[in-house]
Amino acid sequence: MKKSNFIALDSLSLQEFDENSELIPLMTPEDEEAINNEELPETLPILSLRNTVLFPGVVIPITAGRDKSIKLINDANKGGKVIGVVSQKDESVENPTAKDINETGTVARILRVLKMPDGNVTVIIQGKKRFKVAEVLTEEPYMNATIRDLAEAKPTVDNEEFSAIIDSIKDLALEIIKESPNIPSEASFAIKNIESNSFLINFVSSNMNLSVAEKQSLLEMDDLKKRALATLKFMNVEFQKLELKNDIQSKVQMDMSQQQREYFLHQQMKTIQEELGGVSHDEELEEMKLRASEKQWDEQVAKHFDKEIAKMQRMNPQVAEYSIQRNYLELFLDLPWNEFSTDKFDLKHAKKVLDRDHFGLEDVKRRIIEYLAVLKLRNDMKSPILCLYGPPGVGKTSLGKSIAEALGREYVRISLGGLRDEAEIRGHRKTYIGAMPGRIIQSLKKAGTSNPVFVLDEIDKLSNSHQGDPSSAMLEVLDPEQNSEFYDNFLEMGYDLSKVMFIATSNSLSTIQPALRDRMEIINVTGYTIEEKVEIAKRHLLPKQLKEHGLSTDHLKIGKAQLEKIVEGYTRESGVRGLEKQIAKMVRYAAKNIAMEEDYNVKVSNEDVVEVLGGAKLERDKYENNNVAGVVTGLAWTRVGGDILFIESILSKGKGTLSITGNLGKVMKESATIAMEYIKSNADRFGIDTAVFDNYNVHIHVPEGATPKDGPSAGVTMLTSLVSLFTQKKVKKSLAMTGEITLRGKVLPVGGIKEKILAAKRARIKEILLCEENRRDIEEIKADYLKGLTFHYVTDMSDVIKIALTSQKVKNAKKL
Repeated sequence: MKKSNFIALDSLSLQEFDENSELIPLMTPEDEEAINNEELPETLPILSLRNTVLFPGVVIPITAGRDKSIKLINDANKGGKVIGVVSQKDESVENPTAKDINETGTVARILRVLKMPDGNVTVIIQGKKRFKVAEVLTEEPYMNATIRDLAEAKPTVDNEEFSAIIDSIKDLALEIIKESPNIPSEASFAIKNIESNSFLINFVSSNMNLSVAEKQSLLEMDDLKKRALATLKFMNVEFQKLELKNDIQSKVQMDMSQQQREYFLHQQMKTIQEELGGVSHDEELEEMKLRASEKQWDEQVAKHFDKEIAKMQRMNPQVAEYSIQRNYLELFLDLPWNEFSTDKFDLKHAKKVLDRDHFGLEDVKRRIIEYLAVLKLRNDMKSPILCLYGPPGVGKTSLGKSIAEALGREYVRISLGGLRDEAEIRGHRKTYIGAMPGRIIQSLKKAGTSNPVFVLDEIDKLSNSHQGDPSSAMLEVLDPEQNSEFYDNFLEMGYDLSKVMFIATSNSLSTIQPALRDRMEIINVTGYTIEEKVEIAKRHLLPKQLKEHGLSTDHLKIGKAQLEKIVEGYTRESGVRGLEKQIAKMVRYAAKNIAMEEDYNVKVSNEDVVEVLGGAKLERDKYENNNVAGVVTGLAWTRVGGDILFIESILSKGKGTLSITGNLGKVMKESATIAMEYIKSNADRFGIDTAVFDNYNVHIHVPEGATPKDGPSAGVTMLTSLVSLFTQKKVKKSLAMTGEITLRGKVLPVGGIKEKILAAKRARIKEILLCEENRRDIEEIKADYLKGLTFHYVTDMSDVIKIALTSQKVKNAKKL
């Protein structure tokens, strides 16, 4: 309910009157009956109200400013003092016509007219009865209209529900008066003393904080019981708002008093600290300014820092933003703006460091030396973005450390595996609670220079979520044309990353966003040969494990033959992590015997290897014989390097169906279908009776069914397997193959050649068949890797069959 001033009619004077006041004399049931018995005139002058609605029985003051309204009031005051009062539909209309006013209004009696000093007229009117405008007769000099009476349906005296509603209205009105600080407590006497139910409803409706449209809807209700219920609903809403408002105000008042209390306590603490010789906030600011004067930043950064420290000086040290601002400025001061370490341009020393730490990896070493050579000549070259791509355990991450040492730069590593929040790269805005800069800026602060070697580990394992896409945030970091102004959300300005040498590592290129992959120079770090693994174990892994277990070379010696046995029989990988674990087992065996003072062989034999590591577990990748038709050795690429696989096919009596098993992907199954259809269409060329296709079912299987397999490179292997099966001829001994096939009979090139070659050597394969276009891949491989291998390059499937199949039938050949 809104603020009201209660003024008795007999005491009203111009000096006491306020234009916002409302006169609320109490209407008795006798007064109400007298009003109801009054006859309405046929026509009335119509006064339109902009921002209120008059209810029967209620007395309100109206200020008239429009000329028409003033004339109407003056004429009515001289005459019968009775007017019709209606509300406007739109209060912005200055000169309302018949269509701009509501049809339902209240007949009013003018009680008093007061002329104000500003020329306006204030009239005090009292509502009598509701009416409906029948027809507007004239609009000049003011609106006149014919009206008709509106009957009001009243509940009976013994209606219990209506009585309950009236009681609720009274109780709620008293609660609202009690809770509202703007309504004088005297209003509660008025509510208690109202005897007429209809006047109570009209009185409450008139004084509630409702819009004109809502009040008009209440006035238009003919059923008094419905109007009472609607009024009660509005009162409930207002009471809830009032309670909520009071609750908020009390909380705010409590918070303010708590803040004031804390402020005084902080001021006392500050004084005590200064007395005890502690650091004051002013001293802290001076210290920051002193540090800033020693920084080597440019004019733009210095200007930004001065602006931010001036903002901090204006802050109250007790507010939460003060600590955020202090952290921000401390980051600013800790960052190595334009501070660079001096690069070492001794290329021979760099080569020695790389060779000392990593055996093999000639391509990577050569690329690093090339970079150093160009940097030495130009001295202003932007750092390249290298991506070391290869299987796990081949030394990609540790290469970063060696490069940093070779260059004389600081080494920083960030693991990106599983990162899914963009803010990890770009930082959070300062407005957030617990805001921090991104990992790039944090790592530079830790490095202390603006040109470290930055290893971005596992860049292929970045993931995205509802918190953004970190791989997209990396686009700016890894673009030499853009990263001179890398924007961090926390730092709120650009930072130069162009002198940083970024080295990314990845196990797979397929999961790296194409735009990100395009920004990096991909260097393929392939797997190691058996010989290289043995050498790495001897030079690096064994000495490292002996040191970690507190032993020396006098306590354990493992010869090359035993290391080779461990590599071949107990590891199956492109890298050397698994090999290191097996060597660690051997070292622990020696450590246990030394600790328990038991005898053991210092020089490890083959029998000792079997005793410690158990029987050889990985002999299954050895080449098998060619005594069975339809079994052919293929070469495959996996995430851990190359491998060999066997394609098996078998015939059984049936209707010519083709079954394919072995946990194969869609592409691999399609290769089998292509091979089958090609053989059917070229049966005469291969000497196959076409009747066999209708009378026998063909089943193709790839062993190790628990391992998913896919890709087109097994096409030639499946073709050879099927032709061997249908002709019952032996496949050439110690032969493996790889290549994609087409329905036209062409053989297409495939990838992962180096890994496949290494797998073939491990399996004691002698000859390899592959596409002519893969010849260039073979030429790029070091000659040492190719010793003992013979290569057959083909372009057509008929060439494959000529090379792969012998004229000799297998034992127990089937008669088809």
